[in-house]
Amino acid sequence: SFNSQEIATTMWAYAKMDYSSPKLFDAFSNKAIEKLDTFNSQGIANTLWAYAKVGHSSPELFNAISLKAIKNLNTINSQELSNMLWAYAKIEHSSPELFDALAGK
Repeated sequence: SFNSQEIATTMWAYAKMDYSSPKLFDAFSNKAIEKLDTFNSQGIANTLWAYAKVGHSSPELFNAISLKAIKNLNTINSQELSNMLWAYAKIEHSSPELFDALAGK
């Protein structure tokens, strides 16, 4: 079973190679949601980036990450924030609560 860092790194690697497998990304989405409490902000940013890079929509994952990010805004650095916002924009996933919270950061 993959831990949060392994999930983020694996998804990042597949996206870096422009390899999009819907079954793979769906399976890892479910695993990421299960282990979301153990992700750090870099892992979250890298995971979002990977999904957006390959154009794989996962509303459940993006929604779950939004909730976690709102609770942990103080741990997100500017690079991670930029990557997260890019991913939401690229995948065209709206998260008004997250965007409002980030605007106030």
